[in-house]
Amino acid sequence: MKYMKLGNTDIEVSRICVGGMSFGEPSDKFQPWTLNEAETQTMIEHAFNLGVNFIDTANCYSLGTSEIYIGRALKNLGIPRDKVVLASKVYFNEGKLSRKAIHAEIDGTLARLGTDYLDLYQIHRFDYSTPIEETMEALHELVKAGKVRAIGASAMYGYQFHNMQVCAEENGWTKFSTMQNHYNLLYREDERELIPICRRYNVSLIPYSSLAGGHLTHRAWESGSKRSNTDNVLKDKYDGEKENNMQIVERVAEVAEEYGVTMTEVALAWHYAKGVCAPLVGATKARHFDDAVRAVDLELASEDICYLEEPYKPHSIVGALSEEKAQATFEKWAKK
Repeated sequence: MKYMKLGNTDIEVSRICVGGMSFGEPSDKFQPWTLNEAETQTMIEHAFNLGVNFIDTANCYSLGTSEIYIGRALKNLGIPRDKVVLASKVYFNEGKLSRKAIHAEIDGTLARLGTDYLDLYQIHRFDYSTPIEETMEALHELVKAGKVRAIGASAMYGYQFHNMQVCAEENGWTKFSTMQNHYNLLYREDERELIPICRRYNVSLIPYSSLAGGHLTHRAWESGSKRSNTDNVLKDKYDGEKENNMQIVERVAEVAEEYGVTMTEVALAWHYAKGVCAPLVGATKARHFDDAVRAVDLELASEDICYLEEPYKPHSIVGALSEEKAQATFEKWAKK
């Protein structure tokens, strides 16, 4: 395993991050394909033994049970707290990113994870209903209180991220160190504005959906897995651009055959070639982590990177939310 520091912090993370959305009590109210508590522990143990020390989750994943299962797994496995980097997120909760909500939600997250601090606390989306000054000051207060070591953001528009960084900078508050955005070979819209802004501030990229929900790991569009059959969020992300996406998937398969590696390795090696710090891998089988870890040492030739990227066509925005869509998405969450 190789390691890298997050942004301008001294937090050292593995070049692979465990995606916690795969963990938690299966439920029709969230996702029916997630791993139960015993399976979660098995996966975390396997990843840790491979040198992966970075785990990301959120307060809303599997209605809070993702955090609970991760916390219990670390305790049961006897993994020292200072040997793992824990990250979680806030937004899909009452009050979104208001000061009151942020202070309440961090305590809930810490309790569920069984720890007294988080290494990285991220805002899950941009909150149109709360002034950014209120949000950034509240996050800074958590850092000053010792509950959080660093803060990060997730999918949003470039101007929103820039404005929040400037707000923190002008007030002497903690700035974002990471961006967890939607980014992979099938979705590259953030290369236009958001990623260049992140580079400007030395913000580390830790993208979610790094393997496009599994589409970049096999030649066929459908895998037949429980997730493939039941994950409607995944379908909304990628099915609309299926024709163009399949052209890219086929090229990933061709390059993988050329190098004698798996498609997973090629798809993740592309991330490293693009300067990504630690792509999230939402594994549900041990071999998924095995493939991911091997990708850390795979270097793609520049002509292969160009070959993989060449078919891409502009996509509709998926991840960053307009004000109207943000409200609709939040209302949908609130009904769960």
